Amino acid sequence: MATKQHSNMYLPLAMKQWQGVLSLLCLVLASTLCGCAVKPDCSTKSRWISLFNGKNLEGWKVKIAGHELHDNYANTFRVEGGIIKVSYDRYDKFDGKFGHLFYKDPFSHYRLRLEYRFVGDQTPGGPGWAFRNSGIMIHCQSPESMRKDQSFPVCIEVQLLGGNGTDERSTGNLCTPGTHVVMNDELVTQHCIGSRSKTYHGDQWVTAEVEVYGNSIIRHIINSDLVLEYEQPQLDENDPDAKKLIENGNKMLHEGYISLQAESHPVEFRKVQILPLSDTDPKK
Repeated sequence: MATKQHSNMYLPLAMKQWQGVLSLLCLVLASTLCGCAVKPDCSTKSRWISLFNGKNLEGWKVKIAGHELHDNYANTFRVEGGIIKVSYDRYDKFDGKFGHLFYKDPFSHYRLRLEYRFVGDQTPGGPGWAFRNSGIMIHCQSPESMRKDQSFPVCIEVQLLGGNGTDERSTGNLCTPGTHVVMNDELVTQHCIGSRSKTYHGDQWVTAEVEVYGNSIIRHIINSDLVLEYEQPQLDENDPDAKKLIENGNKMLHEGYISLQAESHPVEFRKVQILPLSDTDPKK
């Protein structure tokens, strides 16, 4: 009987010790998964930076084809109700006025996150392929370096597409205006490559994320699903606009501006945030 009482007396202490060991193991595992040193809280929540203040376009620059930089023709880009809206209610006809809204600073290693949705009808005169079509442009040339009549910046485009209510149509695709990428160790010169995403019909909000590691890996993520991955974004020396950006024969893209696209179909963006990442090559 005495032996039983003696063992029970130390049971709470033993349990506490095991709880401490388990807590430490959980902390080490969590820190390993999120890539930070062992510390009480390695959450990245506080590190996300809002690029859009929800009130106006402060910090952003408008460039619309055929117009000078900062000329927001017909108030194409506007903020209403905490949302960036691409609107064409003041257009009679689209007339090739492809637009891009650039954030003021360039980035290299980061994770970009936003929500988007397509609404309403396409503007008269918009090309058929631009139906429910927009994009997140990364590694962009600066808006100042674009020609007045240039339709698209030299960049890597994360193409955003909406469904027509019937057919399958992936989003988070890749398009390459003036650029190329490498996939499976081979240079890809095809202009657009489809992702393995689901189709999103109607006016629902979709979360798009882009994980960018300079000239290394780039990942497209739609509603938390990895849908496309490639690496070594680079300038296309056969493209006239891209050729002017090549310096000392270096075609590789390591950084650039971010822009949101206007391609003739009304689209809305919200919760535009960026998470700076380490400049370490993720493959290493």
